[in-house]
Amino acid sequence: MKIELCPNCGSDHKIKSGIVNNRQRYKCKQCSYFFSVNKIGKKIDDYYINKSLQLYLEGLSYREIERILGVSHVSIMNWIKKYNIKRPYNSSYHPTYKILNAIELGKYFLNAENIKGAGVVVTELGDKFMLIKWERFKD
Repeated sequence: MKIELCPNCGSDHKIKSGIVNNRQRYKCKQCSYFFSVNKIGKKIDDYYINKSLQLYLEGLSYREIERILGVSHVSIMNWIKKYNIKRPYNSSYHPTYKILNAIELGKYFLNAENIKGAGVVVTELGDKFMLIKWERFKD
């Protein structure tokens, strides 16, 4: 990977300054900042970040989101902290969820008993759909 600009000041005036951990080190001529070639890391697609935050707001736990999306629960916690997401607290409702394909989703909505007395949200999840349903706790 070729370094074009100084990550500190953005200057393109740099000189080589040795090798550290088998990576070329550079020194910026303008700000005297030392830097090396950036590692190419894994970047998780924004789709998964948005879906995990959405599912968190819908009431799912970190581990449930991890099982559904295949993203680490620690990453999900970090995104929630980063974007300062606060889940509204309401103890009288709890979510249940199902993952269905398009045909199963159509059959689910044909039965009126499935959607009576509850809020329902359907969201796309890859080639399937996730149905989240809120029901009141029975006293």
